[in-house]
Amino acid sequence: MKTKSFILIFAGLFFAFSSFAQKSQEIKVWGNCGMCKKVIEGAASKAGAKEANWNEESKMLTVSFNSKKTDLQKIQASIAAAGYDTQDFTAPDEVYSKLHGCCQYDRKAKTSVASQQPAKEDCCKDGKCEKDKSCCKEGKCEKGKDCCKA
Repeated sequence: MKTKSFILIFAGLFFAFSSFAQKSQEIKVWGNCGMCKKVIEGAASKAGAKEANWNEESKMLTVSFNSKKTDLQKIQASIAAAGYDTQDFTAPDEVYSKLHGCCQYDRKAKTSVASQQPAKEDCCKDGKCEKDKSCCKEGKCEKGKDCCKA
């Protein structure tokens, strides 16, 4: 009986501590349909996401992952490499153009996945800065200003 109790306690502690390294976050991913969902979730899993669930209506992907094995940048890069733009990466044009017609969506210009760097947030929209007015110049974030960085 003591052995059984010890095993149950040990197993409980193991699962409790292993869950600390797991993160759950949301990523904006553009797409349109069920085919998109399958590819987006598959690309996230390929990059190390333990769970991935993309919502077609909100365009939000909820991912759970072990932060010691992967991160949001790797997951987004994998999704972009599969042809889908994310909040920080733009899929290469040649990959996007091969998506089925129903999967092609209105695109935003951002940093390419090839550079593996996230795009700088543009906080100036329609000439109005959402963060600090001194950041905007002619409707764009002024170069060298830190206030527009995420």
